[in-house]
Amino acid sequence: MRFDTKAIHAGQPPDPTTGSVTVPIYQTSTYVQDALGVHKGYEYARTKNPTRSALEANLAALESGTAGIAFASGLAAITTLAMTLESGDHVVVSDNTYGGTFRLFDKVMRKFGLEFTYVDASNPDATRAAVRSTTKMIFLETPTNPVMTIADIGATAEIARERGIVVAVDNTFMSPYFQRPIELGADVVVHSTTKYLNGHSDGVGGAIVVKDAGLAERLYFLQNAAGAILSPLDAWLVLRGIKTLGVRMRQHDASGRRVASFLSEHPRVEKVYYPGLASHPQHELARRQMSGFGGMIAFETGSLENARTVLENVRVCALAESLGGVESLICHPASMTHASVPDAERTRLGITDGLVRVSVGIEDTEDLVEDLEQALGRL
Repeated sequence: MRFDTKAIHAGQPPDPTTGSVTVPIYQTSTYVQDALGVHKGYEYARTKNPTRSALEANLAALESGTAGIAFASGLAAITTLAMTLESGDHVVVSDNTYGGTFRLFDKVMRKFGLEFTYVDASNPDATRAAVRSTTKMIFLETPTNPVMTIADIGATAEIARERGIVVAVDNTFMSPYFQRPIELGADVVVHSTTKYLNGHSDGVGGAIVVKDAGLAERLYFLQNAAGAILSPLDAWLVLRGIKTLGVRMRQHDASGRRVASFLSEHPRVEKVYYPGLASHPQHELARRQMSGFGGMIAFETGSLENARTVLENVRVCALAESLGGVESLICHPASMTHASVPDAERTRLGITDGLVRVSVGIEDTEDLVEDLEQALGRL
């Protein structure tokens, strides 16, 4: 079964009661049992919900995993994944990771005895050098947020396999349409379902997909024990969004390439971060590892004042955090998505005060180009 067909049908047979082609929103907190200890597979909605179960099965199929586990947010998913580790365990992390992930690891998880080393994961030798005897996980974000650095998932998996280390990949930027890390050797895939999977900016959620059944059982236990579950309505919204994932991602990609090309030729833009450009340092790796380049672009305007001018003068693009929706969103990573990262580290990573990030939506492509052109024309 090919991707677009799986997106519509996997985990979603017609409702056996009514024949509904859409999975119902099972908005219930509990389930009547037929007798003491006898039930239909559902006891309490924190533990299991049919709408959430349908989404989890769908995600597992799309990411080529054995199980999917859905959570209340992407950070809830990453938190639960970190809870599979123990005090004293060490994690190697992509240095240019989402600011919320850095905040979680650095400000919260360290207090529970976990240790983290941040490396340029685009360099497998740097990843290998960071591994310790206590390393239990390598956590990659590829492409990274916001400067679009690419890590070689297969090469990283080889490093980890030699030592029995779990490789987890945040696949939010690409979605399973353009990149499937488990097929490349990873053990775990993480998503903020808020983004491309939902695709309509109307729900917050997260998910983990794994290939190992034992790890899946641990995560299901933690999902129930910690309780950061995805609600039935939000699960339904993600299922709804996934039905058009392929169609949307093809348009995000086509428009992303066009907008990135326009920005790369604009005289007031100093640098463009987009793996689809031949000038991107990991362009060839991106071509091998991904089936498309997506709609995430960052570009350097040179100063905070220039960035402010662009951000405050766009008309089609909306100044807002988040990404992956049908509408184009534009933001200032240094003060928004990555404000929790220390100034010096942001500067080292290229997250300057002049950096602007665009999540290219599915509006008419030329309207997006014209909008950015008129905003840049004010510089």
